[in-house]
Amino acid sequence: MTDPFVVEDRIRSGLVIGGGDAESISALAQRAENSGLDSIWVGDHIAFYIPILESLTLLSYMAGATSRIELCTGVYLLPLRNPTSTAKVTSTLDVLSGGRLKLGVGVGGEFPAEFEAVGVPLSERGSRADEAIEVLRRLWNEDGVEHQGSHFSFGPVTLQPKPLQENGPPIIVGGRKGPSFRRAGCLGDGYLSHMCSAEQYAENMALIRKHATSAGRKEAPFEPGAFLFSVLDDDYEAALDRAASMLEMIYNRPFRDAAKKYCLLGSAEDWLDQMQDFARAGARHFVFSLLSDGDAFFEAWEKTLKPGMSQIDL
Repeated sequence: MTDPFVVEDRIRSGLVIGGGDAESISALAQRAENSGLDSIWVGDHIAFYIPILESLTLLSYMAGATSRIELCTGVYLLPLRNPTSTAKVTSTLDVLSGGRLKLGVGVGGEFPAEFEAVGVPLSERGSRADEAIEVLRRLWNEDGVEHQGSHFSFGPVTLQPKPLQENGPPIIVGGRKGPSFRRAGCLGDGYLSHMCSAEQYAENMALIRKHATSAGRKEAPFEPGAFLFSVLDDDYEAALDRAASMLEMIYNRPFRDAAKKYCLLGSAEDWLDQMQDFARAGARHFVFSLLSDGDAFFEAWEKTLKPGMSQIDL
């Protein structure tokens, strides 16, 4: 079967920046850029179990502190917003950042209260996301857009200025279940896994390609990414303990078994072995969400991870 996607034959890497004060966020963004990392990623919620900054505002702030590194949402919860407003904000951010935005999108649902707070039925989040992607692409690329959909109706309307990137920022679809694989295959410019083993990653990519083929896509540029909670520690069991404890606090449920399957754990050499498994499954962009000391990560990145990644077998 002909591959519907064109996937770059190289490994890329990014770092999640979650929060802190203005000075520490700016310093970390600059450190990530200067270290040679390819991307910065931020999470997104209106409200959650823990404090969280608004994602596009946070990326806008970091855009001013950097000049090269990609600015990515991992992932922006499209159903919680009106897509016309999202199109305007993302266009502006892409222009001001020099065309560095990647819009990772998802549907959420693990915190139902935020859907109720914005007046969006939880049951509609998938269909709203599909329709929102269509609206975004049209508003980024067309003038006099008229849209009559199940959730949004408007027009004609023109948003100016358009994004700096041709066709608009890449839309990277995140998720763990069947609808997200269909959405990535039919509508996305990439896929970002979450809480996924390497074995499951390969199965997910096979489904995504199947959907893309059914949708008639041919030679579509596509970036497969893996979002991985990560703990660096020479003691694997200590790394596992920390991952389980931190994720239980973040998601408000037990996480030890999941952490063992879905996280990067242990020494830098252990990370490279685990990343190799994901690369063989099809991943090309690794997104590190650190649950341990950032200074230790950057030391390991410079000494072991960055040179070691060039040796990963694709």
